Amino acid sequence: QVALVESGGGLVQAGDSLRLSCAASGRTFSSYPMGWFRQTRGKERECVATMHWSGGIPYYAESVKGRFTISRDNAKNTVYLQMNSLKPQDTAVYYCALGRLYESGGLSPADYDYWGQGTQVTVSS
Repeated sequence: QVALVESGGGLVQAGDSLRLSCAASGRTFSSYPMGWFRQTRGKERECVATMHWSGGIPYYAESVKGRFTISRDNAKNTVYLQMNSLKPQDTAVYYCALGRLYESGGLSPADYDYWGQGTQVTVSS
């Protein structure tokens, strides 16, 4: 049984930083791509960052490029999203997602089979 558990969300002010964590269980984590998505009410879930199963150059949405960093610790089965210089428009529920074996990780939610429960990030101005 695959499980993804996010943590690290909260309420911060514009310009602050947060680090989200996502602990995975039930898979050989290192062979799967991981992604971070976010969603606000009434909008579709959007891809924030993805990382290939073997590492390599991550993908970042233009809106977060230069401010967010995705990383993974395969020994801990954990993926992280470091978010710096947060803006009010970053306010959303953030989800981590586990992709498919040996794939690079896509930008669509349909490319991922397992999801965490989500963690709320709220950035005040």
